Amino acid sequence: MTFRSSAATIALVAATALGTSAAQAEEVSLRAVTAFATGTTFSRDFEAFVDWVNENGKGVVQIELLGGPEAVPPFELGNAVQAGIVDIANNTTAYYPNLVPTGDALHLAQNTIQEQRENGCYELVDSIHQDQMNVKYLARVGDHMNYHLYLTKPLEGPDLTGLTLRTTPVYRAMFEKLGATLVRTAPGEVYTALERGAIDGYGWPSQGVLDLGWHEQTAYRVDPGFYQVDVNFLVNLDAWNGLDDEQRALLEKGAAWIEEQNAMNVERNAAEAKAQADAGIETLTFEGEAAATWNTTAQEEGWGEVMKIDADLGAKLQACLLK
Repeated sequence: MTFRSSAATIALVAATALGTSAAQAEEVSLRAVTAFATGTTFSRDFEAFVDWVNENGKGVVQIELLGGPEAVPPFELGNAVQAGIVDIANNTTAYYPNLVPTGDALHLAQNTIQEQRENGCYELVDSIHQDQMNVKYLARVGDHMNYHLYLTKPLEGPDLTGLTLRTTPVYRAMFEKLGATLVRTAPGEVYTALERGAIDGYGWPSQGVLDLGWHEQTAYRVDPGFYQVDVNFLVNLDAWNGLDDEQRALLEKGAAWIEEQNAMNVERNAAEAKAQADAGIETLTFEGEAAATWNTTAQEEGWGEVMKIDADLGAKLQACLLK
């Protein structure tokens, strides 16, 4: 799917969103789209942020949430916010690698967004997004939420030889190094691929499996988890620069508020693990040498891909994203 292929859809979104209230000339209305279906796990925090801004920003700034993938296809949303077709996007670096090639480093982080703001990493990541994508990197959610391997059959250790796994760029290098055969499928095709035995499993975060119904075709989840989810709030840079100080401060205050909610992921992960267990998903836990191999391979292969793209920038990101 290409950006051009959905030009009509995006044009409709832009046309729909043109109506800013003339009666409130000082209040700015920003158009927003989430890459994930509204009401699901990875859209939840963004929707809470929108509600917070609209409650606290009356007369200053408001956000009109136009929808999710039905408004702009996920892999085109990066282009849409870059071009200003939408003003704010709830997106993940896995969906815009063409625009920020070193973005995969963000899911390799081993610290929180608060720690990244303190050590200067936030400013670095923001500058990369501004320079390469024409967006303001406003907020990050997903801290404390790892990825896992989910399977239809048991696994004795980290050797994935003989398994056919659905993958994305996030964990492609790791799964490939461990011997898996990899296939790319759209999320909407995963359930059928599992049902038909076309794949033996998939990578996915600790939350959200039940949202998609994949638990019905999943027998095992592998622990420990690896990497850390990055879902980012991106503001078109021209739109951001067009705001006044009060409007930008309100959005930044909302960003700080939603980033504080990341701490809730610890509790949410536990609730999700119980729900998965109740749905019949058994946990396979690697320990000792097996766990060490699993975790080391994840980090080495992930950072190896980033360094291939830009070693100098990769080294700077590694220095501030690792504890």
